[in-house]
Amino acid sequence: MTHVISMINLKGGVGKTTTTVALAEILAGELNKRVLVIDLDPQTNATTMLLGEKEWTTANAAGLTLATLFKDSLRPEGEAAEFNLEKTLQKQVSPVSAVKKLDLLPSSLDLIDVQDRLAAVPSGRYYTDRPVDLLYKSTRKLLPDYDYVLIDCPPNLGIITLNGLRMSQGYVIPTKPDVLSTYGIPQILTRVSGFAEGLLDDDIVPLGIVINMYRAGTTVHETTLRALRLDVKASKLPPLFDAIIPHGDAVAGAAEFTTASTLRQRWGYKGHFDQLSALAVELDARAKAQL
Repeated sequence: MTHVISMINLKGGVGKTTTTVALAEILAGELNKRVLVIDLDPQTNATTMLLGEKEWTTANAAGLTLATLFKDSLRPEGEAAEFNLEKTLQKQVSPVSAVKKLDLLPSSLDLIDVQDRLAAVPSGRYYTDRPVDLLYKSTRKLLPDYDYVLIDCPPNLGIITLNGLRMSQGYVIPTKPDVLSTYGIPQILTRVSGFAEGLLDDDIVPLGIVINMYRAGTTVHETTLRALRLDVKASKLPPLFDAIIPHGDAVAGAAEFTTASTLRQRWGYKGHFDQLSALAVELDARAKAQL
């Protein structure tokens, strides 16, 4: 079974993309899973982390990104579509030589301009097409090839994010433990639940909250973490993952596309890799139990 999981937070700078990439690489490299990353974030950070700036520039210039898929929906009726799934799919990405089973559908800065226009997409003959179905309809034939599909969503609940949620069975909320980063979590839960109920007649399971960039002993972080745990206990929030990703230069440095022999070399020797690896194991267990 393919587990399709969106990674989402309404605030940027919470480690969402680095968590997505780390999980993808560890699931593929350590747990021997076949993994696809779908980068829907116009910032393209997941794409450049896995593909490198040079390769991304070449793909983007050739129109081999997901921006072309969404642009096709905006073309006048009768104009030929340009998105080519097979050519856009980047296989065996990652600068870590030990990672062999990780593929990527890359993002583009062009998604910034496209997103606001998607709400006006025609519904197609017999009203069978919806703007939120574009990604799923174009990529669904790929899904059986993978154990996990991780979708890095933009920091909003716009049409592109909803495209990711549309094809997901569950989602994960990475966050820093501070007020600004956690403030929007209830809104995410409410909106996703309403979207699933109203459009899909199905559930999109909140698999949990990942604590990122944690500074032990910091008053704000400790206070926020206690508050989150109380809200989980009161069933106001989905469970926290046990693994807590500490703040540190190792994870920040992993954003650079630098060749590495092992995942530990890429993600840090001072406990960072161990926590990320534990997180991947937890995610695998929750996905198998709940999706």
